[in-house]
Amino acid sequence: MPVAVIVGTQWGDEGKGKVVDYYASRAQVIVRFNGGANAGHTVVLKGKSYKLHHIPSGVLYPNKINIIGNGMAVDPKKLIQEIEMLKGAGIKPSLAISPRAHVVLPYHFVLDGAEEERKGGLAAGTTKRGIGPCYSDKASRFGVRFCEFIDSGAFREKLAILHPLKLRIIEGAYGLSFSRTQEDIFREYSQYASVLAPYVKDTVEIIHSAIEAKKRILLEGAQATMLDIDHGLYPFGTSSNTTAGGACTGAGIGPTQVDEVVGVVKAYTSRVGSGPLPTEITDSTADFIRNKGGEYGTTTGRPRRIGWLDMVTLRYSARINGLTGLAFTRIDTLAGVKKVKLCTHYTLDGKKTLLMPASHRDFARCKPVYREFPGWKDAGIDGWRKCAKGGFKALPAQARAYLSFISKSVGVPIYFVSVGAGREDSIVLKDVFGRR
Repeated sequence: MPVAVIVGTQWGDEGKGKVVDYYASRAQVIVRFNGGANAGHTVVLKGKSYKLHHIPSGVLYPNKINIIGNGMAVDPKKLIQEIEMLKGAGIKPSLAISPRAHVVLPYHFVLDGAEEERKGGLAAGTTKRGIGPCYSDKASRFGVRFCEFIDSGAFREKLAILHPLKLRIIEGAYGLSFSRTQEDIFREYSQYASVLAPYVKDTVEIIHSAIEAKKRILLEGAQATMLDIDHGLYPFGTSSNTTAGGACTGAGIGPTQVDEVVGVVKAYTSRVGSGPLPTEITDSTADFIRNKGGEYGTTTGRPRRIGWLDMVTLRYSARINGLTGLAFTRIDTLAGVKKVKLCTHYTLDGKKTLLMPASHRDFARCKPVYREFPGWKDAGIDGWRKCAKGGFKALPAQARAYLSFISKSVGVPIYFVSVGAGREDSIVLKDVFGRR
């Protein structure tokens, strides 16, 4: 099957980079379809970690086409730094940037922080990378796209409109100072544009030519379903569409061209940012999981909030995305926890519910109802690697029972189980590109 989408099913940080990295080895074209430097995938190659914020995870493989889709908000300075980081490691990126992708500008960073502060208790806890204000400009048709960014005349014309407007908002609405001049920004960002111009290509043509040639295409998402601007817990989410539907609009393909949608599920819950989280725990078990799993944000380094796996949000995610398979991560991280809990449903105002409320106020009042599972022992690096070689049946019986219960409850089969950070620490039950 030629086109597969990988999405996060929870609050982000599910370990999508590891799953994408594996399937990217089978793909020929890898497309990142949403978000920007506010998200990051950590991929481990030969013991070295690569933190990728813009460039698709497939860049670590030779002879792959990697595409930054039109649905992204790109910080050109950060993207150049990422390219240079890869080159310094001996990796020459095969990269194409959509001319329709939007550019994050200096105004967006200032406005990101100012808007978050003004929101008070409704702040999402953003990374302050300018993503939300960039998407706001996109929606209001003030945005600068790469096709204009690399055209000096068009870029200057856009800045002449944007600069005085943003200055009035920053200084007038928020009472902040902004010292940079229009010409100063034009000079700096024109240098970035000249570096990135060779990468700007007609990505829609590249993708559709690949589809027609029956090449294997992987659409890689950032963040996760519960952060989606439409279907996530609004307003405590991100500013882009993180779901399978967003993969279509953010890459420029139709839904009938997608063959597989794989949802990445962390064996427990974690998230960075504010907002209600019904299954959150703050005891010693949370500390154990956070420290063992290195649960600190790839982009910000912030400690992640920890909770038990939530079946209500997972079922909701399966529906919203039309999942065809589940990819589990962090089974090894939960090892050593004596009793593993799983939220099967909520009570809301004393009544059982299996549904995800639209209102964040209702969601905050939801009380989790748990089912307990016996934990499993930690097999150690060598032991987990042995499990990976032995397949699903080689996993501890308790872990198999836990995963099988989740799969059956959601009604979606298991495609992939990760038992460690490395590429070799993977159990693949189904290869979405049919090579297994």
